[in-house]
Amino acid sequence: MAMVAFALCVQSAALATGNKPAGMQDPLFRPGSDTIHSIQVSKSQSSKKHKIRLYPDARQQVLFFSANGQDGKVYQLFLFDMDGRLVSQTRIRNRETTVLTNISEGNFLFEVFTDDERIENGQLTVR
Repeated sequence: MAMVAFALCVQSAALATGNKPAGMQDPLFRPGSDTIHSIQVSKSQSSKKHKIRLYPDARQQVLFFSANGQDGKVYQLFLFDMDGRLVSQTRIRNRETTVLTNISEGNFLFEVFTDDERIENGQLTVR
């Protein structure tokens, strides 16, 4: 199995600028911490017929899920914690993108299905 991995790391804007609006919650911000936050996606299985993308935004706050494959297909993303419990599920149509928010820190497994066939899987790490 080919392993494709990417990681984008940026320092939280709140730490960099120091001017966070009152009451605004940053899902990856830990008070008193000056560490770099990152979302890393490692794919274990990739489809050649379907282009599936899981990628973070520049601030590492959310995760985008997009699919570009066959017309009329519906793609489902399942996100599991390391104990195998389903923590998030979303579905999109071909050539659509959706955003997953409020992802807590930790390690997760993901699977992407279309027509009851697993077309992609891997691991997601949020630090």
